[in-house]
Amino acid sequence: MHKTIGQSQTFNDQLDPERAAALHATLSLAGDAPSVGEMLPPFWHQIYFWDAKPPSALGRDGHPAVGIGLIPDLGLPQRMWAGGRLIFDAPVRLGSPAQKRTTVDGLIEKQGRTGPLGFVTLRHEIRQNARLCVTEFQDIVYRTPWPEGAGPERRQAPNDEDLCRVVTFDTTMLFRYSALTFNGHRIHYDLDYARQVEGYEGLVVHGPLLAQLLVQLAREQLGELAKFSFRATAPLMHDEAAELCWKDGALWVRGPGGRLCMEATAS
Repeated sequence: MHKTIGQSQTFNDQLDPERAAALHATLSLAGDAPSVGEMLPPFWHQIYFWDAKPPSALGRDGHPAVGIGLIPDLGLPQRMWAGGRLIFDAPVRLGSPAQKRTTVDGLIEKQGRTGPLGFVTLRHEIRQNARLCVTEFQDIVYRTPWPEGAGPERRQAPNDEDLCRVVTFDTTMLFRYSALTFNGHRIHYDLDYARQVEGYEGLVVHGPLLAQLLVQLAREQLGELAKFSFRATAPLMHDEAAELCWKDGALWVRGPGGRLCMEATAS
């Protein structure tokens, strides 16, 4: 067992409603943004509990450097939020103090088809008034750059959905979502870095942003959610349109050419 497993840190936040209003605008949602005392929509906790680090504590990618906080330096420079599982036990209310405890739940190193990989699972527990409200398991993958001409295996998305919604992105939306989540990862806003250093064809749409859109679609179909899980399967670029798909509690993001970018389930 790796020595970091079981280590944890705690973040506190007042859950400022103005930040929720900014996300509401960024997502172009209809109606009024949630206000003080109202429920924070599911997955919106991503814009709170910032782990703000000075520039000296950031890696070359703009993200907090490994080896300083909970996540050890595995010698693997590229980071990807691969997926997660969420349990919603109780509502989180805006404008009231809340606490997030983050624990290293698992760490596995293994050899992939194109090089070494590191899999880190973080468990986030959000409490308000001493009550557990949300439990989130966040899966992060660390890897070396793809060899030239290589890339992730591409899967085709299903095409038997009951509901399909087309969404588009632009650099402003990606920048605003990065700002709201205090995510300095340069693949989302620095086009030269994304292309020349990490080998992407464009700016990468945030995995959690895609997950957030699927959460919203699931709520429209099911009402309030008890559980949600998602897994990223291929990157989506900022200049690509995507389709959000729904069928019987299953959701997915279909990119150009029918490639599967994300799959999810909700209940």
